[in-house]
Amino acid sequence: MANTDERRFEVLRAIVADYVSNQEPVGSKTIVERHNLGVSSATVRNDMAALEEEGYIAQPHTSAGRIPTDKGYRLFVDRLSEIKPLSSAERRAITNFLDSGTDLDDVLRRSVRLLAQLTRQVAVVQYPMLTNTVARHLEVVPLTPARLMLVLITDSGRVDQRTVDLGDVVTEETVLRLRTVLNGALAGRRLADAAANVAELPEAAPADLRDHLTRICTMLVESLVEHPEERIVLGGTGNLTRNVADFPGSLRQVLEALEEQVVVLKLLAAARNPGAVTVLIGEENEDEQMRSTSVVSIGYGRDDMLLGGMGVVGPTRMDYPGTIAAVRAVANYVGQILSGR
Repeated sequence: MANTDERRFEVLRAIVADYVSNQEPVGSKTIVERHNLGVSSATVRNDMAALEEEGYIAQPHTSAGRIPTDKGYRLFVDRLSEIKPLSSAERRAITNFLDSGTDLDDVLRRSVRLLAQLTRQVAVVQYPMLTNTVARHLEVVPLTPARLMLVLITDSGRVDQRTVDLGDVVTEETVLRLRTVLNGALAGRRLADAAANVAELPEAAPADLRDHLTRICTMLVESLVEHPEERIVLGGTGNLTRNVADFPGSLRQVLEALEEQVVVLKLLAAARNPGAVTVLIGEENEDEQMRSTSVVSIGYGRDDMLLGGMGVVGPTRMDYPGTIAAVRAVANYVGQILSGR
């Protein structure tokens, strides 16, 4: 029985490979001719009938060919024993392209462009989540005698700028004291912990700094709270329109869903650990608008610290091994680059 099951899986694998490549329903004769399974067309037909009965493949119309179902793609992905690694030339190109990024924004924009080109799908990258990063330094810059700019720099390279009106004119010496107090509460701490420290600063501050710190700390705590609408970079949306047939009647819904940052963040929510790839296929997607798509996502970061998620969105008719390899490689390099900044 095990041999029969294994042979049927090889038939399914052949159907997935040919359908992903040609977008045409696959027949038993084609499988025998293209794939060295060592069995007759009659045996392949029997295996296809069993696979269809179990819901792994379906007959789209009167043709003799079959196509994979979401369930069939899921079994195929779950049984992927090897992911073909990228070539050394591809890895070099990724490293050189991402290493040329001048700052965090540039690195993430390059990552999206690269993923979209490598996979020919829509690529999405989430900005490093503030709660998982560490404050490196807070610069306090006087814009006017009564107005300051706060520039928060994190270890991931993220820079967050805010301005605050103090209501009163302050001296250079006061600005210096404020900078010292604020960095004492922030520098070297995870932002989730730093927010609590900052919130408590005004109470413990000298009387002459208390009003200023109340205004500053209110602004800072707000900036340390997640702002999902600021945390997504999307690229390659036009790739979806190359194969409209993959989205019968649903391409507009998919494009509209991708415009909603909340939907995209949900797609990446499954990526909990750096290096762990998650694949959601068709009906497995929580959002109804995305059920004609597959999503391959991964967390990026350093060691066990998750900074954010990235991934690609495309049709269920997807080159899963190639897509998983590309997503994993780009996430690995982005994690390395941000760790070194």
